[in-house]
Amino acid sequence: MTETALALLELGAVLFVLGMLGRVAGRFGMSPIPLYLLGGLAFGQGGLIELGAANEFGRLASEIGVVLLLLLLGLEYTAPELVTGLRRSWAAGLLDIVLNATPGAVVAVVLGWGVNGAITMAGVTYISSSGIVAKVLNDLGRLGNRETPVILSILVFEDLAMAMYLPLLTTILAGLSFFSGLKALAIALVTVTVVLVVALRYGRIVSAVVDSSDREVFLLKLLGAALLVAGAASALNVSAAVGAFLLGIAISGSTAHEATKLLEPIRDLFAAIFFVAFGLSTDPQAIPPVLGWAIALAVITMLTKIATGWWAASRQGIRRMGRARTGAALVARGEFSIVIAGLAVTMGGVDGDLAALASAYVLLMAVLGPIAARVVEPVIGLVQRRVAPPATA
Repeated sequence: MTETALALLELGAVLFVLGMLGRVAGRFGMSPIPLYLLGGLAFGQGGLIELGAANEFGRLASEIGVVLLLLLLGLEYTAPELVTGLRRSWAAGLLDIVLNATPGAVVAVVLGWGVNGAITMAGVTYISSSGIVAKVLNDLGRLGNRETPVILSILVFEDLAMAMYLPLLTTILAGLSFFSGLKALAIALVTVTVVLVVALRYGRIVSAVVDSSDREVFLLKLLGAALLVAGAASALNVSAAVGAFLLGIAISGSTAHEATKLLEPIRDLFAAIFFVAFGLSTDPQAIPPVLGWAIALAVITMLTKIATGWWAASRQGIRRMGRARTGAALVARGEFSIVIAGLAVTMGGVDGDLAALASAYVLLMAVLGPIAARVVEPVIGLVQRRVAPPATA
């Protein structure tokens, strides 16, 4: 059998299995991300069946998946919304960093993974999964709720924090100097500022450049622009993912709406391959030794995210049920946590067990997040009934 034939067979089998896993996830109303990661673990090194011929395509497709994930996330926001969200959420955003980055950093230090491991795990446990959160809010019909702007503003703060964090992480993992780190941060700040200014003042021009009434031309322009911007951002050490996110912000109006509809199926395909590719790079035999740590982190950071959302919503005068829904919605971790861990493992700057811990942690949080969002109302309702004073005759 030729190598091409083997690669096609392996790739076809992987895609078909992903489709079946996605269907199973849909039946239970959960995110398919945990099942995609499990699929990668099953087909990777040390798994049930080891695939080799399709790996090269998987690596490139996973990079495209990250770009598309962040591009569509950026399309959900306009530049004015981004600026307004930052003004409203900066205090909650800072609390979010302190409460949720600290547990990951502490565990990395305890496990002896050094500064690189601590900085990497801080990012893994800090950022919520915007993709899972958005899907859950839509599925539960909460997009119009009063607390939803609070949730979105925190997610925006986290995404912009990643624009600062990823260049620094890349610099640290590469073993570059302190001056190089400051230079990378300065470039990131300038790049983000320039893109936001362009999006605020010239967003219509950007939208007009990529827009087209022909779906084929529109798709080619969108993908081409996204990959060009992502590649340029990567060359500037800003992160391809953040570059794609900023491009999405610059596209607005009806162009953004049509772009979202056009790109969603392609995003889902490549994003699934991305999660599988991360699972392929993780040895499942390395997970049991760190599973206890993953469970401990999951419990702690679920509580810290709930506390963050509760406090942020209370500052906006939202009642207890809304505060609880805000915190529960932020619990899920997903794509960005895997991006961070994958970057660290690829660059070889961290202990190999970190990928196993990150995989186990994201598996747990990607499952617990949607569950928490669904059960928070009945749980809070039950608690309120239990503590309510008895009615008097």
